[in-house]
Amino acid sequence: MVANGAPVRTFQVRTYGCQMNVHDSERLVGLLEQAGYQRAADGVDADVVVFNTCAVRENADNKLYGNISHLVPRKEANPDMQIAVGGCLAQKDRDAVLKRAPWVDVVFGTHNIGSLPALLDRARHNRVAQVEIVESLQEFPSTLPASRESSYAAWVSISVGCNNTCTFCIVPSLRGKETDRRPGDILAEVQSLVDQGVSEVTLLGQNVNAYGVSFASDERLREDPTMWQELPTDRGAFAKLLRACGRIDGLERVRFTSPHPAEFTDDVIEAMAATPNVCPTLHMPLQSGSDRILRAMRRSYRAERYLGIIDRVRAAIPDAAITTDLIVGFPGETEDDFAATLEVVERARFASAFTFQYSKRPGTPAAELPDQLPKAVVQERYMRLIELQERISLEENVNQIGTRVELLVATGEGRKDVATARMSGRARDGRLVHFAPGERDVRPGDVVTTTVTSAAPHHLIADAVLLEHRRTKAGDAHEAGRQITTGGTKAVGLGLPSIGMPPARPVVAGCSR
Repeated sequence: MVANGAPVRTFQVRTYGCQMNVHDSERLVGLLEQAGYQRAADGVDADVVVFNTCAVRENADNKLYGNISHLVPRKEANPDMQIAVGGCLAQKDRDAVLKRAPWVDVVFGTHNIGSLPALLDRARHNRVAQVEIVESLQEFPSTLPASRESSYAAWVSISVGCNNTCTFCIVPSLRGKETDRRPGDILAEVQSLVDQGVSEVTLLGQNVNAYGVSFASDERLREDPTMWQELPTDRGAFAKLLRACGRIDGLERVRFTSPHPAEFTDDVIEAMAATPNVCPTLHMPLQSGSDRILRAMRRSYRAERYLGIIDRVRAAIPDAAITTDLIVGFPGETEDDFAATLEVVERARFASAFTFQYSKRPGTPAAELPDQLPKAVVQERYMRLIELQERISLEENVNQIGTRVELLVATGEGRKDVATARMSGRARDGRLVHFAPGERDVRPGDVVTTTVTSAAPHHLIADAVLLEHRRTKAGDAHEAGRQITTGGTKAVGLGLPSIGMPPARPVVAGCSR
């Protein structure tokens, strides 16, 4: 493939970690496509491989460098092939990445993902690896072009960074202090997505219910200067944002992640209950059920406050599915502390939980605490917690048998769908449901209504005859292979020249994503 006489370079983005990274990878794809690169077809070696990394887990380093080493034979056979490393691990390790992996061509951080095309060009031209890490945002990430992975569901960032100081978490030092987008910019992005057929958005932030404490005032972070004005701190801004999303025609589902229990207020519960398109689901990290451990973690709430929030959510939204994050084996955790976690989990009746064994991360206060627990102790407790949560998840899912569920049909959610002749979708409360489409021409992005017939801890089965099937704009977009895009048209740069390959002509060959 050539463009303007030069071969079009292909790329692949490999993503590790949280939803923030998944969304950042959509931006990396958008940036590279705007610069004239083309996404490599599945199974085809790419000219550029970008690793968007995570620094949360202890084995993140080993996993990254192991995967990079697998590319060394290709790099040696083709010196023009490039490897780029970005994200949280790059922000943390900086030029140390090159010491461990001298084959890497570009290292960039969390605050300057927009620099990737220019850094790739410079590295290729100068034949010298480029390392560029900055300490604060160069432009608000949502101003960057993004090529969305889904035609029906989309991430929308409402803030970046975090003002909390949890002792186990390295994210604030890598993502920076919280910076909030203006409501008008967020709603404009949501409207753009809906206009293209997207029916579900997830509002994304490290601590969404702190939204409003720090509306961006930096000139460089203005997304639309013609609409910009000074905005004061607003503690009720997140509830107002949820209600505003409810007024967008065509937006069927609104989710958000993740709120912090210490700042979860009743106005948010009221907005969730009163806004029909806000889904009856809440993911709220608990981390530990022991007040002593929560204090050591610098989590500024206690177990009873957490349970009180759940009670108020369920009083306002009886069918809400509540999920959480839990850490087992935090330094100094005793058997009594762990028993307190089991008690809170039993009382909370989570629909599901993301459970983690504590992972020591250099640069975090918890890494320096005494009484780091033996691996065997952590593993044994972890298995007990898993057993408890699996039982609760199954009991809660069994209670769904016989109920009608509305599903947004998804792709890639059911590994056994081909063998079972089922499709998969998400209920409004976030539960995964594998369903029988029968003879209906159901597409990802469409909406179906069916009846739950059986349950497992991590999913529901609906083998009943479909009650309803509604074809949607999202389904049309998926069927046509239309790419959902945002950003790029109003991006506010920092006066840097645009560097990149000339845009390639559209190629009609096979399916595009």
